[in-house]
Amino acid sequence: MLFQLTMFPTDRRSASISKDVAKVIDIIDKSGFPYKLTAMSTIIEGEWEPVMKLINKGRMALRRAGHDRIYIAITVDDRKQARKRLTGKVNSIEKRLRREIRK
Repeated sequence: MLFQLTMFPTDRRSASISKDVAKVIDIIDKSGFPYKLTAMSTIIEGEWEPVMKLINKGRMALRRAGHDRIYIAITVDDRKQARKRLTGKVNSIEKRLRREIRK
C-alpha cells in the first residue's frame, strides 16, 4: 500500500512550519518504512495498521509540541499483493517513456 501524507499544525501564525514538519519526518525516517519526501507531501509504503500507527505517532508528536489543531490529509493506494510500489510506479512510467524522468 502507498500512503500519501500531509500533516502540519494550523494553530500558529508563522510563515514557516518546517520545524514542526521536520519532527514528523524524523519519526517517519526512523521508522524503517520506505518513503519519499516531496515538497507537498510524504509517500510511505507499508501495510495499513503499521502505517496508521506511524501516522498517529507523528500526530501525537505535534500534540506534545503544544499544537491544538493539526491538518492531516491521507490518500491511500491499496493494490492487492503489490510490492515496491514507491519506485515501481515511477519505473513503469519511465519504461513507457523510454527515458528517465526528473526526480
